[in-house]
Amino acid sequence: MNDPNPASPHFTVTLNDTQVTVLGTAHVSRASADEVRALMGSGEYDAIAVELCPSRYNALVNPDALARMDLLQVLRQGKVPMVTASLALGAYQQRLAEEFGIEPGAEMRAAIECAKSTHHPALLIDREVGVTLKRCYRAVPWWQRFGLFSGLLASVVSREKVTEEQVEQLKESDVLEATFAQFLQEAPELYRPLIDERDRYMAARLREETSRCECRHLLAVVGAGHVKGIRRYLEEERSDPAAEIAELDREPKPARWPKVLPWVIVALILTGFVIGFARSPQLGFTLVLDWVLINGGLAAIGAAIAMAHPLTTLSAFLAAPFTSLNPTIGVGFVTAAVEAGLRKPSVGDFAALRRDTMHLKGWWRNKVSRVLLVFLLSTIGSAAGTYIAGFRIFDRLVGG
Repeated sequence: MNDPNPASPHFTVTLNDTQVTVLGTAHVSRASADEVRALMGSGEYDAIAVELCPSRYNALVNPDALARMDLLQVLRQGKVPMVTASLALGAYQQRLAEEFGIEPGAEMRAAIECAKSTHHPALLIDREVGVTLKRCYRAVPWWQRFGLFSGLLASVVSREKVTEEQVEQLKESDVLEATFAQFLQEAPELYRPLIDERDRYMAARLREETSRCECRHLLAVVGAGHVKGIRRYLEEERSDPAAEIAELDREPKPARWPKVLPWVIVALILTGFVIGFARSPQLGFTLVLDWVLINGGLAAIGAAIAMAHPLTTLSAFLAAPFTSLNPTIGVGFVTAAVEAGLRKPSVGDFAALRRDTMHLKGWWRNKVSRVLLVFLLSTIGSAAGTYIAGFRIFDRLVGG
């Protein structure tokens, strides 16, 4: 029989008459995967919990799920930024696998396989990654949010080799924490949603699961960086884990001003047109022309940078001046739909999506990721055009 005593950082606590051993593993270590197999093979444990949410679990056990993604539904539901961020995280893991011959999450996969082979329950105790990313986004001041997103993409498509130091960091934390490591230093407010809240969440999930399962000894496999926090929260007296989970699962309410601001801008632009035509038809038409050329032009430039189809680029130019005056629909949805229709992604594009997005050129080569780029870059172009054209209109009115 294998030695049931873990060599990695761990602690054991009794929750609701269930003995729980929390094992801290290295997410890029073969030794950790072997240790998990040995522990589950010892017969000491009759259930296992893993630091995974349903989305990450599905990506781990079903890596071809992206091939069944409904691209139009992603566009309609406004999930393009979230899908793009998820692709970036997946690409980061794949780079590690190829450059160092290691597979991040191997110990989680080993835990799941052992649970299946021994017919023991496998519990998912981490918070949904989408909720974590949204809470991270809301935790950062608005002027740093674009840098957060662009920095994530830049770290993934960068041609720089992943360093041994980055790998060692992964052995102390997890993929999410390592990806945002630079921002954790520059924006310490990220620590709470990215690390501390997940420690609380997993502790609450363990308390919740042990209150209703009949297992006698549960093995919880988490990243080494979470062991200390989970232990601290498990040792604290907390009456209702379900209420705590609901609180941590709640998506932060968006600030009201981002919803109000576009309507205010529309009102100001339309007011500028009215004032211009009231002064002279020539001035009014000049203001409208400025609006069309600047807003449409920058949206078209964004689409062109994404290497959109020429008709998609034309649709960006034509649609942006109108969608910018209607905040209920963005030019990105129009351009992405046109691009997807003109260059319909094939099954092969979806199947190759994860591998293609590992490299900068792949984002443009793959028809699926290119649709996402068309959406994002034409949207950014139109947004910039709205403000630049707005200031141009104001300048003409004041100067005139």
